[in-house]
Amino acid sequence: MVLITEVSLRDGLQIEPVVVPTEAKIRFGQRLVAAGFTSLEVGAFVNPARVPTMADTAEVLAGLGDQRADCHTLVLNERGAERAVAAGARRVRLVMSASEGHSKANSGADTGEVMRRLAAAAAVLREAGIRMEGCVATAFVCPFDGDTPVERVVRVARHYADLGVEVLHLADTIGAASPGDVTRALDAVGEVFPIERIGLHLHNTYGMAAANAWVAYERGVRRFDAALGGLGGCPFAPGATGNVAADDLIHLFHREGVDTGIDVTRLPALRDELAELVGHALPSALAAVPAAPAPVRSRS
Repeated sequence: MVLITEVSLRDGLQIEPVVVPTEAKIRFGQRLVAAGFTSLEVGAFVNPARVPTMADTAEVLAGLGDQRADCHTLVLNERGAERAVAAGARRVRLVMSASEGHSKANSGADTGEVMRRLAAAAAVLREAGIRMEGCVATAFVCPFDGDTPVERVVRVARHYADLGVEVLHLADTIGAASPGDVTRALDAVGEVFPIERIGLHLHNTYGMAAANAWVAYERGVRRFDAALGGLGGCPFAPGATGNVAADDLIHLFHREGVDTGIDVTRLPALRDELAELVGHALPSALAAVPAAPAPVRSRS
C-alpha cells in the first residue's frame, strides 16, 4: 500500500490567480477525506502579501480539524512556526531548497541562512509538541542553477535529521527529474534517512512524474504527494507546471495491484469540482478519458 498526500489545498492553489473562498476549501477537503485520502496538505503559514491564496490557512485547518485525515501545513521560518502553533496545527512540513538560486527566490536567503531559520522554527514546533516533516525543494534540478548535486541534497537531509523531522520529502520542483536522477538521490539520501521515511513530491512538466514515482516505489518509497487533475506549480520557480495528477498516479498504482485506500469512483467528480473552483480545465490524463479509473488489481 502507498500513502498519497493530496496537496491541492496548498501546492495546487498557491499559484492560482483566483482566491478560493475558505468555506469552499473546507468542503473540498472534507470530500477528499470521504473519498479515502488520509493525508492532506492544507495551506501554508507564509507571507500573505507574497502568496495571498494561503492567507486563510488557520481557518481552513480549523475547519478540517475533526476530519479523519492527517493534515499538515507548510512553514518556512520561526514566525510561520509560531502561527502554526497558534492555529493548533498538529503536523508541519518545513521547506528549504537544496540549490542556492531557488533558495534566494523562494525564501529570500541562501541555504545557510534558511538552515538557521528552520532551526529556530523547529525549536518552536518541538516545544509545542508538533510533529515535523521536511521537504527538500529543487532536490533534482533548479530553474536557476541547473542540476542539483546530490551532495547538496544530502547536506539538507542531514540538517533535517538533526532537527528531528520524521519524514523527508524530495521535491522535483520544476518537474525536470528523470528516473536516473531519482535513483541517484534516493541512494545518497538513503544513507541519512531510511527509505520508509522518504517521500517524493513530483511535478510533471516533462511527463516523467509517473516513471519517477514507479522507480521510487520499486526502491521502497511508499509516500507520494499529488494533486487532483495535476493542479499546481511554484510561483518562485520559472517553468514549473502542475503536480503529478493524483488521479493518474492512483490509476498507475491500482493497475499495478498497489492499493492506496482511495475510492477511484469519486475522483472524477472531485476533479470536476476542483476545476470549477479554479475556473479552468485540469490537465490530468484521466480528465480526457470518459471511462472511470480501473479498480485495484491483485498483485500476482
